[in-house]
Amino acid sequence: MCLSRYLNTTDIGNARIAGMDDDLQSVPPRKDYYEWALGAFYIAYILFEWMSLLWRLIPAHIYVSVLVLSWGLTASLQAVAVNYPMLIFLRALLGIGEAGFTGIPFYLSFFFKRHELAFRTAIFVSAAPLATSFASSLAWLIIKLGAYGPVAPWRLLFLIEGFPSVLVALVAWNIIPDSPQTAPYLTKREKKVARLRLRQEKSTNTGSSKKKNSPGGLNTRDLLAVFKDPIAWLTAAIFFLTNMAYSSLPVFLPTILTAMGHDALASQALAAPPYLASFFIVLATAHISDKMRSRTPLLVAHALFSCLGYTILALSGTSSFLWGGKPLDPGSWVRYLAVYPAAIGFFNVVVLTIAWSINNQRTESRQGGGFALLQVVGQCGPLVGTRLYPGGGGPYWTTGMAVCAAAMGGVAVLALGLRGYLGWLNRRLEREGGGGRKVVVVGGRGGDLEVAGDGEEVEGLVTRGRTRRGRIREGSDEEEGDLGDGTGRNVGFRYML
Repeated sequence: MCLSRYLNTTDIGNARIAGMDDDLQSVPPRKDYYEWALGAFYIAYILFEWMSLLWRLIPAHIYVSVLVLSWGLTASLQAVAVNYPMLIFLRALLGIGEAGFTGIPFYLSFFFKRHELAFRTAIFVSAAPLATSFASSLAWLIIKLGAYGPVAPWRLLFLIEGFPSVLVALVAWNIIPDSPQTAPYLTKREKKVARLRLRQEKSTNTGSSKKKNSPGGLNTRDLLAVFKDPIAWLTAAIFFLTNMAYSSLPVFLPTILTAMGHDALASQALAAPPYLASFFIVLATAHISDKMRSRTPLLVAHALFSCLGYTILALSGTSSFLWGGKPLDPGSWVRYLAVYPAAIGFFNVVVLTIAWSINNQRTESRQGGGFALLQVVGQCGPLVGTRLYPGGGGPYWTTGMAVCAAAMGGVAVLALGLRGYLGWLNRRLEREGGGGRKVVVVGGRGGDLEVAGDGEEVEGLVTRGRTRRGRIREGSDEEEGDLGDGTGRNVGFRYML
């Protein structure tokens, strides 16, 4: 599903250099039509971002099926567009369908604990670089075959990449669980384990307060509290800056590579490797971040890595001393290789920022509200990003590259500032006692864990990397759902740095 979603989002960049622009342009031509086609998607995406909260209100198997069916049909209908206004309208509908699907990381928080979330989010988000690399290779094949058929290659591209989502929607109805308790692939005992793990996580996060949710499962006060939370706004600002690069390079890279002197087919092929590398590095980075239980170090490192790539691209069109006092050749391999750190960096920052946002909200309602705010503010970034590479700016697009370099540098600065603020909040919580509840482990040697009070046996619960055996008294909790070290510490909610 994630793969098909990103294929449908980014295939317009490949369609453009396959003849779409020539077939849909008006007379006289308007140079900004393509930018409007990209912008319409993100405007609708932003306006309907509140739909990410519906993951808490509508059963997931129904919601996912409807969303995937809607964008599959819309993406396929792009193949019959007769002019740019019609394509712009269809792109807006596509944005509405995909807006709700961005709530997947919020949905994953119903199943996994805080320190497990980045890697699971990475599996979802890594579909973006994988789809982008796959899209380039697939586009190369479709365009090559389409040249010998009666249908324009770009129309065939939209149809072949869009229609499979319709079939995926039918499958999703039967395999997507609404919660761990409804997952058909879990045994009764495994469902018990999942319930206990998440019960400890949620009770630790909320402390001793007993807030009543609305019948739909969302607390209005918690949702509104997000708008006064500096953490939510700082994270959203990081996402805004990241999205300026994240949204623009995938849809413009084929055009940029064509301006480097490569033909359409070569551009499709060369666009794939940077994103394929991003796919593997995103998974590795998220796994390491979960093990570290920290987001800032890797987030800042990748932001600066991306900044470096964009800086090289920006300076390549100037008479810098780095190139011997004259601009690099547009087709220089230095310019192509600089795409790698640029793309790898911003894909990793996206994953870590999404996980960080959910990690640092105590309740599910605040997590949902914080995630919606993150998306609404963050998706304004593409409105800027999709206008950074105007048709007359090639072959270097110095301004666009410089803006993205500055944006990724700004991400590093904001992330360090947010880490400092979170550290200050944690120290204040420690002074105030943390609000945690006492953990008493009364057993001992290694193996399974038992929960005193209801006699339920729980396998695989891990604390500080070690599987422990023992009993915890009913109602006791450790930070992030761990079972403690037997010291009886009060270790309530702490912000993840």
